[in-house]
Amino acid sequence: MIGGIFDWDGVVIDSAYHHERSWEILAKEINRILPADHFEKGFGKRNETIIGSMLGWSDDKSEIINWGNRKEEIYREIGIKEGIPLIDGSRNFITEIHNHSVPLVIGTSTERKNIELAIEQNKLGGMFAGAVCSEDVSKGKPDPEVFLKAAQLINIDPQVCFVFEDSTHGIEAAVHAGMIPIGITTTNPKKALMEKGAKLVVDRLDEIDLSILEHLIKSRDR
Repeated sequence: MIGGIFDWDGVVIDSAYHHERSWEILAKEINRILPADHFEKGFGKRNETIIGSMLGWSDDKSEIINWGNRKEEIYREIGIKEGIPLIDGSRNFITEIHNHSVPLVIGTSTERKNIELAIEQNKLGGMFAGAVCSEDVSKGKPDPEVFLKAAQLINIDPQVCFVFEDSTHGIEAAVHAGMIPIGITTTNPKKALMEKGAKLVVDRLDEIDLSILEHLIKSRDR
């Protein structure tokens, strides 16, 4: 049996605006400057890494954690007010492979509360066996920890787990986990995802069906 591990932002939900806006509001609240390319550079990384290492806003651990928590509060405030839409094609694909009894799980650097909000808004309850979130791991992507824990959650061998990702760090993490990475071009171009090890790259998840996944397994075993 195969398993499916889904990154969240940019793969299942279209949350780029919500995250970028929440960083802007946080920066204004704490009187910090955001570089123009902050969102692209920070995409897929943990808040602690973005605030501490990337932006250099603080080296105080408790302050970094508090600011990261506040950023996510702002994100949810925006999400509740404006809604968090799905990425085009994600519902169709998730529904199809779920209906074929493929165990599905979320593996993401996003907070659990954010996932719960979007699942409730988009009526995705029951599609996923669970989620491994930022609170559940000590290392961010490209470390494979999040995906290895996700595979354990659904009790599927990592070698037959597909990882659906839009970030280059996520593709690298899937490779390091010994899984089969599939890229989606919502955030990065096909070339960048392929260079990091994606076995297939699509513009929409519903370009894929179960037969394509089975073919990828067979071709790797040759």
